[in-house]
Amino acid sequence: MGARIAVLASGSGTNLQALLDEPAVGERVAVVVSDRGEAGALQRAEERGIPALHLDPGAHASREDYDAALLDVLRERADLVCLAGFMRILSAPVVRAFERRMLNVHPSLLPAFPGAHAVRDALAWGVKVTGVTVHLVDEEVDHGPIVLQEAVPVAAEDDERSLHARIQQVEHRLFPRAAALLADDRLRVEGRTVVVVGEER
Repeated sequence: MGARIAVLASGSGTNLQALLDEPAVGERVAVVVSDRGEAGALQRAEERGIPALHLDPGAHASREDYDAALLDVLRERADLVCLAGFMRILSAPVVRAFERRMLNVHPSLLPAFPGAHAVRDALAWGVKVTGVTVHLVDEEVDHGPIVLQEAVPVAAEDDERSLHARIQQVEHRLFPRAAALLADDRLRVEGRTVVVVGEER
């Protein structure tokens, strides 16, 4: 089976589904964790027979307590972590514990438009091109070394929903590919540059 993957998700779980549907990744997903009990991602995990945990922030006295509980789960059950629309900022101890072993997918061409409203921000700026970034997670938000990126043109008639739908189509291709590369130990970090072992630069 190889490296065990934990997926953290807060929403419906479409990126989780893309990971599950990629054979090189799906068979390695060992646990799905959500901060929301009603998250569709938990249902998707249960349908695949994967342990699905609701870790409720309201049941913990502080952010530090929550992240400590999360870290306990991750250390016990996973070697790698994929953030698939997890809407909580992870604290430094969690990130450090999985340094260069944690991936995030973000709906913009980072470093442009970090944060929770990337699609809305891109439209507000009037950009002609946005896209998708899969990156390794560090202690700054939407900042770590970039693994994969792909551009998505912005159409004149786009609104947030239509643009996000096209961005998600790219996310669902790029995120599983990056996760497979990480799980196969094919990513090397040189400064801020990520090199894929076995591919020409």
